[in-house]
Amino acid sequence: MTDVATGAPGSAVEALVAAVLRAVPVVDGHNDLASALRATTGYAVDGLDGPCPELHTDLPRLRAGGVGAQFWSAYVPSSLPEPEAVVATLEQIDAVYRMVERHRRTLAIAYTAEMVRAAWREGRIASLIGLEGGHSIASSPGVLRALARLGVRYMTLTHNDNTPWADSATDEPGVGGLDDTGRAVVAEMTRLGILVDLSHVAATTMHAALDVATAPVLFSHSSARALCDHPRNVADDVLARVPGNGGVVQVTFVPYFLSAEVDAWDRAADAERARLGVPDSLSWWPRAPRPGESAADVAAEYRAATKGTVHAGFADWLARNPRPPVTVARVADHVEHVREVAGVEHVGIGGDYDGVDIQPVGLEDVSGYPRLLAELARRGWSQPDLEALTGRNVLRVLHEAECVATAPLWP
Repeated sequence: MTDVATGAPGSAVEALVAAVLRAVPVVDGHNDLASALRATTGYAVDGLDGPCPELHTDLPRLRAGGVGAQFWSAYVPSSLPEPEAVVATLEQIDAVYRMVERHRRTLAIAYTAEMVRAAWREGRIASLIGLEGGHSIASSPGVLRALARLGVRYMTLTHNDNTPWADSATDEPGVGGLDDTGRAVVAEMTRLGILVDLSHVAATTMHAALDVATAPVLFSHSSARALCDHPRNVADDVLARVPGNGGVVQVTFVPYFLSAEVDAWDRAADAERARLGVPDSLSWWPRAPRPGESAADVAAEYRAATKGTVHAGFADWLARNPRPPVTVARVADHVEHVREVAGVEHVGIGGDYDGVDIQPVGLEDVSGYPRLLAELARRGWSQPDLEALTGRNVLRVLHEAECVATAPLWP
């Protein structure tokens, strides 16, 4: 069979992708399975070794996608009061550990680059933990150090709302990027070996963090602002600074961040929801089971609370205004733009599976990574370049952060 785009034999592309994934499996920067399990199962972690069609993620599809390491997100809404956010963050971390323990023949907790490689050698998927938002530490160095002892390896400085010390991309400016407390947080993260994640933060915060960072930074799930002018994306003036820091931008698959058409559709949908008084889905933060409660009962409670919340008028609007599709090719465009501006040593992948309602055509779940690699192979990417993208770059960042850390506290 001949590849239509290049005229090359399709089997050659398939063979190249297979060779890449044998050498360096995918190290994905961001997956929200833990929060999805909170909502769908009450944090029950059984059944992930079989089909889970209600999720983007299960173990067979991770295998099919060539995933060798995953940063599991300990996400809690930034709208929560900070002390409550700390509790919910601990529950998220607990869910990751219980998931790995329940499926220990397939998964392995990892804190270091060498532990990731050891898991690969054992045929297991390395599981790392990232915090999605500085609200999860409630401005407390002690909480940050405690979370480092639990194995947290990156922290996104903000989520959708500012912290008292850092500005978010989707909130009004507060401190002009980072204030003195924010710079002290970055310094303490570096000392502990926790990667500074600059997804979700304002451009001013990106620049402020790069001004003071003494270890490589991470953008765990962001795309190129030059191709889609969304505040969650990374502008070229920031991308141009990433090589000097040694960091990596892990391109995300979120359609709203890839396509101006989908971004415009999303804004129109938000306006229609507001007009109709339809609550945003992010307002539905499920509770975790209390002592003595079954996970199934808590999950059923959440399903009952959210059942029938689709407004009839909004459903009619959706029928009349279908969401524009996004394809694998559009993701590849963003990957290539980051490579063009920052260099092939500074690009990676951060799918954001189970953190959004829909993903691009061909990347509907975690089994789809080989399709992206095939698209890039058809565009002329070499095996070394694809290996850099899938995992070598982020493993380098992880290792270099370990080398810079003067007081690492991971277990």
